[in-house]
Amino acid sequence: MNTLVPRASALDVLAILKAWWPVVVGLLVLYVPTYWMLAHGLWNEDDHAHGPIVLVVALYLIWQKREVFAQAGNPGRVEAAIGWTLLVVGLLAYALGRSQDILLFEVGSQIPVILGALLVTLGAKAARALWFALFFLLFMIPLPGFIVDAATGPLKQYISVIAEQVLYAAGYPIARSGVTLTVGPYQLLVADACSGLHSMFSLSAMGLLYLYLMQHTSLARNLVIMAAIIPIAFVANVIRVMVLILITYHMGDEAGQGFLHGFAGIMLFVIGLLFLFVLDWVLGFIFPDRPRGRAQA
Repeated sequence: MNTLVPRASALDVLAILKAWWPVVVGLLVLYVPTYWMLAHGLWNEDDHAHGPIVLVVALYLIWQKREVFAQAGNPGRVEAAIGWTLLVVGLLAYALGRSQDILLFEVGSQIPVILGALLVTLGAKAARALWFALFFLLFMIPLPGFIVDAATGPLKQYISVIAEQVLYAAGYPIARSGVTLTVGPYQLLVADACSGLHSMFSLSAMGLLYLYLMQHTSLARNLVIMAAIIPIAFVANVIRVMVLILITYHMGDEAGQGFLHGFAGIMLFVIGLLFLFVLDWVLGFIFPDRPRGRAQA
């Protein structure tokens, strides 16, 4: 009779904390002020509300692999050299970002700092075990301003054109001038927040997390889903904008700008995830997963 053996007992966790407390304390000293600043600033904005979710998920993924920290590390010279390089670069990026108020460097520095510490102490095997948790932290980093500026304008234009054409074909009295839509007696501006850029970023994080958790063995299935994440997010945002236009047309401007406006943002995530689930279900018939043992071989 097989018995279930926990991956790490309470004593193991205490032993891990006893061995790793200098690293843990160092990370807390560096990044707790950063998280505090984000929690009282950027994370309160709708465009960056996914930040704390990303942090919690990354910590949970690391916790799931906690047995890695109980193993004896024996990094080679190359691994140690790469680790020290990443650690120094990460600390310099943190110092620059913290002193100059550059969130891109301050928040992004945690990835090379943690990866460098892993390589120095445990080696590449531990880094490979925790690769997705570290990769997922990328979605905590605020998008650089030049990327936001370059992508927002075209996205707003595309969304305006599609919304106008679809609703006009459906018989609604709608016209467009640039990114301004006139429907009946109401005039709506497709603002920067309606471009969906940050929503695409958030949905991409959720889509990649979904793929990681599903652990599909079909490479084609994984690639198709990864390629479809951004188009799905774009379509979901177009639907959101059209719903807001219809709410404004049928229920008035106050309804379109009030509670239902925020609810439409939640609906965007629901629609995007539903599209992703349906696509994955359909691809399951076209690219079925191989048996796990055969895939590993």
